[in-house]
Amino acid sequence: MDISLKHVDYRYQTNTPFERLAIADVSIDIPTGVYMAIIGHTGSGKSTVLQHLNALLQPTKGSVSIGDQEIKAGLKNKNLKKIRQKVGIVFQFPEHQLFEETVEKDIMFGPMNFGVSESDAKERARIALHQVGLGEEVLQKSPFDLSGGQMRRVAIAGVLAMEPDVIVLDEPTAGLDPRGRKEVMDMFYDLHKERKLSTILVTHSMEDAARYADQIVIMQQGKVVQRGTPEEIFSAPGELVEMGLDVPEVVRFQLKLEDKLGIKLEKMFLTIDELSAAVTKVLSRGVRL
Repeated sequence: MDISLKHVDYRYQTNTPFERLAIADVSIDIPTGVYMAIIGHTGSGKSTVLQHLNALLQPTKGSVSIGDQEIKAGLKNKNLKKIRQKVGIVFQFPEHQLFEETVEKDIMFGPMNFGVSESDAKERARIALHQVGLGEEVLQKSPFDLSGGQMRRVAIAGVLAMEPDVIVLDEPTAGLDPRGRKEVMDMFYDLHKERKLSTILVTHSMEDAARYADQIVIMQQGKVVQRGTPEEIFSAPGELVEMGLDVPEVVRFQLKLEDKLGIKLEKMFLTIDELSAAVTKVLSRGVRL
């Protein structure tokens, strides 16, 4: 499912003394099957863009096309339920949205709300639970008896049970330790590949953006200021630093290594394995530390 934002503005609290322009003239094309990361400072407009992707917010100027539906500013838009079924959002701390008495009922809630039969919803719950790495033994447990990590996986299963074509991730690893973060991000990447999902990741983690995304969009002060592949974006780390953004640890290490060796590698590497191979190749030509 293609998504396209065209010259979108969004103003909070319009026609009040507190009116505020959150995003301005934002145009982003998200092709089917892409994994896109949207990065930027807090307040840069990332979350506002995110909420336009399934019509939780509607533009005050411009238009948003989601599949075959177009949402235009100033027009009453109908059949938003169909959009929200096909575009699933995993918010920060999704476990805070759990409420049912059993894990099974919580995962079933979304599909049944969109007209899926009880028997089909139960099957979806079982499948989604396996997709997030949990066994069927937790289906009849209260979600509030689970660990924090398990609760988060149950909440994610509730989104996957909707069988979306697009999944939007808003800082999905917030509060997790490094191991838990990697497990969750690897899980989403595997789902992205297996189910051929379009995946949009809103994140502060440059490591996650570099490791998983096909395309990266940088936002600043409500506007899109740069877009490219991870290799293109991180090949100019100085520009990111000037914007107050971080760079992946492997990029920082490469810059320090190049300075120490007095050399320039052929490109900026985004994984330690690729960097190690490149450095080994250079050292084999007689360059000494």
